[in-house]
Amino acid sequence: MNRRVYLAAAGTSVAASLAGCTSALNLFDDSSSTPCSDDDCDIGMSRNSFLPEEYEATVGDTVVWMNTSGADHTVTALEDGIPDDAEYFASGGYDDEETARADWHDSMGGRIGPRQTFEHTFEIPGRYVYICEPHFEPGSMSGVVIVSE
Repeated sequence: MNRRVYLAAAGTSVAASLAGCTSALNLFDDSSSTPCSDDDCDIGMSRNSFLPEEYEATVGDTVVWMNTSGADHTVTALEDGIPDDAEYFASGGYDDEETARADWHDSMGGRIGPRQTFEHTFEIPGRYVYICEPHFEPGSMSGVVIVSE
C-alpha cells in the first residue's frame, strides 16, 4: 500500500474516532452553569463546584444531586451548618459528619461516581450547608440548600 494513502486513511480513522470521544466528553461538561435538565437533577457537580451553589426548596421537597463531571464526589452535610432539629444527610447514608468524612478517606465511602445521583428530602425549614469531601477546601466545592415553609 502506498505510504501516503495509508497515512491519510489512518488520519481519517483517528479523526472519526476522536469525534466520538469529544461527544462523550460533553456529557461531563464542567463549564455549564445549569448541568441539570428536565427532571434529571436539581444540583449538578462540576469538577470543583456544585451548580448551582445555592438552591431554594420548600419543606417536603426532595432535592437530587447528580455528578455531571468525570470526578468522584460526595454530598456531605456540615453538622454545624444545618438546623438543630434537621436530619443529618450525606451520600452513603451516614448518620453524622465525622463518620461520613472518615469513611471517604478510609474507603471512598459515600462516593458518587459520574452520572450517579444522591437525593435527600428536607422536612425542616432552614439553611443547609454541605460540601464535597474530596474537593473541599475553604471557599471551594460547597453548597447551600435554603428550605422555606
